[in-house]
Amino acid sequence: MADTKAQFDKVIGICRDIFVKKLHDYGASWRILRVSSLTDQLFIKASRIRNLELNKASVVGEGVYPEYIGLVNYGVIGLIQIELGFSDKVDIDAATAIELYDKHITAAKELMYKKNTDYDEAWRGMRINSYTDFILTKIQRVKEIEDIGGKTLVSEGIDANYMDIINYALFALIKLEYGEA
Repeated sequence: MADTKAQFDKVIGICRDIFVKKLHDYGASWRILRVSSLTDQLFIKASRIRNLELNKASVVGEGVYPEYIGLVNYGVIGLIQIELGFSDKVDIDAATAIELYDKHITAAKELMYKKNTDYDEAWRGMRINSYTDFILTKIQRVKEIEDIGGKTLVSEGIDANYMDIINYALFALIKLEYGEA
């Protein structure tokens, strides 16, 4: 588990660095997005990954790695939006946005550690394309939950699905960063 924690910390650091840089460039412009729009953004990213996996080529020259980073960061933004609600204007500064990012990525990481203990690192034996399929399934579930106004009978909510999306994307980043083994 020590290697897993170090690997998680490294890929989370990469994602956080991109988040901070984009926050510098654009501010917290994402505050105007409704959760359903973030779900659609996650769908676009995951669909592109699947397309790249199937076609083995990128017209714009970017591979799956930055798309998985995008899944992590938009997933965290989604959790922030669930917590705060959307706004008609940018209503938080960079320091607050980073503090919220750290809070939610830490919660996702702690959830992964708990599940990882129960599942005995089974994710390491999975193929990266399975993470993509599971992410797309989670996104479809979120869309269904959004369509019924969040009123589930027995299922986890949108936030739990977003956390799973974040963690599957982090698993993929670890495998891409360190190799399949």
